[in-house]
Amino acid sequence: MAVRRSWAARVGLGLLVLLLAFLLLSVLPVLAFRWIDPPCSAFMLEARVTAWTSGDSGYVSRHTWVNLNRISPNLPLAVVASEDQKFPEHHGFDVEAIEKAYALNRHSHRIHGASTISQQVAKNLFLWSGRSYFRKGLEAWFTVLIEAVWPKRRILEVYLNIAEFGHGTYGAEAAAQRFFHTSAARLSRSDAAVLAAVLPNPQRFSAAAPSRYILERRDWILGQMQALGGPDMLREIDALPGGAH
Repeated sequence: MAVRRSWAARVGLGLLVLLLAFLLLSVLPVLAFRWIDPPCSAFMLEARVTAWTSGDSGYVSRHTWVNLNRISPNLPLAVVASEDQKFPEHHGFDVEAIEKAYALNRHSHRIHGASTISQQVAKNLFLWSGRSYFRKGLEAWFTVLIEAVWPKRRILEVYLNIAEFGHGTYGAEAAAQRFFHTSAARLSRSDAAVLAAVLPNPQRFSAAAPSRYILERRDWILGQMQALGGPDMLREIDALPGGAH
């Protein structure tokens, strides 16, 4: 009996050590990236490894970090209008959108997502592509951490710098230069809306040669940008606790 108790105690201690290690290894990078600009993301690294292992010698990764105040207000407004209109209000999860996506997925072969901008940052920055309950659980955990530690403005800033806008093109500055031959600071409302329109599937859609679908989605996003109040929406984000810096 004493041997069994000793074995159970060792297993319990080992599990506790693993839990503490996981907490430390997940909390520390989130804390660090509250102030330190991440040099790349897990998705960028995964894409480079995939290109290398598949022998894609022509793969080029484009990424230049720029602070949010060097990105045209048109782009953050466009991505909020397109991807997550409740971004200023929620705490990482849009419960209504999740319930709606769940209902749709029960009766459709096409998977409908309901990820917020915060969830996309968690996934792109720290995790890998693919679908599994385990990865979804980690995504939820990192989303909670990010929302607890970062102000909304920082979440938006990181998102706009790591989001993939085209094959190998990450972040607002690289996308603006590649597709519109300008800087992120000079993106027009229309160009910003096109970039936001391709975000759901940048491997399939092109900001350089937008299809009819992308142009229609651009026009819808432009209307939503106006409906959200234009630049006033961004001032609302800055007014949130910890929002402006």
